Amino acid sequence: MIRIGFPDGTEREFPEGIEAGQAAATLQQAQEAVAVKMDGRLLDLSAPLTQSGKLELVMPDCPEGLDILRHSAAHIMAEAVGHIFEGVKFAIGPAIEDGFYYDFDLEEKITEEDLGRIEKEMRRIIAKGEPFQRLSLPKAEAMRRMKDAGQVYKLELLGEIDQEPISFYGQGDFLDLCLGPHLPDASRIKAFKLLSVAGSYWRGDSRNKMLQRVYGTAFYSEEELKKHLKLLEQAKARDHRRLGKELGLFSVHEEVGPGLIHWHPKGGLIRHLIEKFWYEEHLKRGYQIVYTPHIANERIFEISGHLDKYADLMYSPMDIDGQPYRLKPMNCPGHIMIYQSRKRSYRDLPLRLCELGTVYRYEPSGTLHGMLRVRGFTQDDAHIFCTQEQLASEVAGVLELADFMMKAFGYTYRTYLATMPEDHLGTEEEWQWSTEALRKALEERRTQYEVDEGGGVFYAPKIDIKLLDSMGRLWQGPTIQVDLNLPTRFNATYVGADGAEHLTVIVHRTVLGAMERFIGGLIEHYAGAFPLWLAPVQVKVLPIADRHNDYALEIKKGLQEKGLRSEADLRSERISLKIREATLEKIPYMLILGDKEAEKGTVALRHRTEGDLGQHCLDDVAARLLAEIEERIPA
Repeated sequence: MIRIGFPDGTEREFPEGIEAGQAAATLQQAQEAVAVKMDGRLLDLSAPLTQSGKLELVMPDCPEGLDILRHSAAHIMAEAVGHIFEGVKFAIGPAIEDGFYYDFDLEEKITEEDLGRIEKEMRRIIAKGEPFQRLSLPKAEAMRRMKDAGQVYKLELLGEIDQEPISFYGQGDFLDLCLGPHLPDASRIKAFKLLSVAGSYWRGDSRNKMLQRVYGTAFYSEEELKKHLKLLEQAKARDHRRLGKELGLFSVHEEVGPGLIHWHPKGGLIRHLIEKFWYEEHLKRGYQIVYTPHIANERIFEISGHLDKYADLMYSPMDIDGQPYRLKPMNCPGHIMIYQSRKRSYRDLPLRLCELGTVYRYEPSGTLHGMLRVRGFTQDDAHIFCTQEQLASEVAGVLELADFMMKAFGYTYRTYLATMPEDHLGTEEEWQWSTEALRKALEERRTQYEVDEGGGVFYAPKIDIKLLDSMGRLWQGPTIQVDLNLPTRFNATYVGADGAEHLTVIVHRTVLGAMERFIGGLIEHYAGAFPLWLAPVQVKVLPIADRHNDYALEIKKGLQEKGLRSEADLRSERISLKIREATLEKIPYMLILGDKEAEKGTVALRHRTEGDLGQHCLDDVAARLLAEIEERIPA
């Protein structure tokens, strides 16, 4: 017999080997459950229980329940593709955020038009309601089966698995190498949609074969699916790649290389305005601006550990005077060099160094995505060198800065405290005091936060801030990390009040992150309609007829003298067309000029979303706009 504990605190004895679903049958909502957790481990409802422990239900409305649905849908899709196309070699098919995908190797190209055929076959398979069944095989048997089936990708994966037996899942005539868990049967898949087809290198490596990746999504109800598809349509309309091209903000050129952003004048101006804001706020808070080289001798990255830990992200060395140099993937070694340029006293601390530093990291071509995933980017980096006693107050200062800047861009956010992972550097004592300093800073700021147990990086606990955009999507935002590794590696010390040397505490922090990613996210957050203070063109002057052009140029000059970015549309076109095009360009304000305005020396003010705002004198319009800019009203 084994003893099973339940969430309500009760315990019961069951015969060893009882199925998880049978053991849970007496629990409320057991019939709706899609899987169970046994001592935190996810299991199928059909899994035999062989040890005592605590059992919980996994319901459809929890994140694990949704992942199990989508993983199961990926298997059904793979089975359907195998029915429709001959000679399919199956790669991998996981659940991902908001959906699932499966990678296929086949001679025939899967087109967008084929998605309907695949969906139809999936519905036929689902209607049969066949169970997902787990099969355990000795490794030799598993290898034989996959070899006989010609499944070369599964063979490669099998070759990397050490433990036995090997876990497979089958439904119908489809058998897949998989750890599970899955739904009890296919009939639980009620609402799904295949979304797109894309190319994807096997294992994300451009040296490998290009596979065909089919993306889809699935929900437990049609209502949830429709809601999600509507959000996808909105996201498509806000896609920064489309808007970036339409609004003339940036471009990427194959002649130069993928993942390398070219900032056009309007996009460059937006970036300049954000950088200017960034510098101003950092200088107010006692940061000092530094610049470090784009390349460095490989030795510095050996000392820092980046060459050991991040070699796959770093570009190949270049030979300079017989020495290997690298494009820098991080700014921190350079900042530490500046810190160590002279002996530091406790009186020098805290020392806050900041840099908008451009770094270079290799990203597989299949992962590149407009401005959001690039190979060269400018990081809004800063490193704070302080004592243990100063750590909490310094982190609180970063939290204040992050809060101020995120509100200026119209973001709300969620905050997470990520603690010590199993694989970590440093002692537990070091992790304890550094984590408590982060916790103290959060609580002093009265910041609501969730604890991400074990979510810290190997060298540091951290605070992660996730931004919520106007569509409710989460984006990576500010991060604050206490480094327990680099001070030791570089012997970064200060002389304390006791005359002895002590290791300096280093805080890594970003507020905006990569400028490319941040501005790409902003384009989608604002749907390209930047607030007045960030708009490349703040005012468009629109004369109704050619006879009003001289007055339009006079008004434009007056706006520019007052510090407002303006353009005049002097084309001989209908005023309705000029208004429509200025609105499509997402220009915040328009000034309409006709006979009445020219005679009275006024302008007709129009807003891109609010429409006609009436007649005003230029000074009043300028005062109104300058006040809006000063307040940095986010939308």
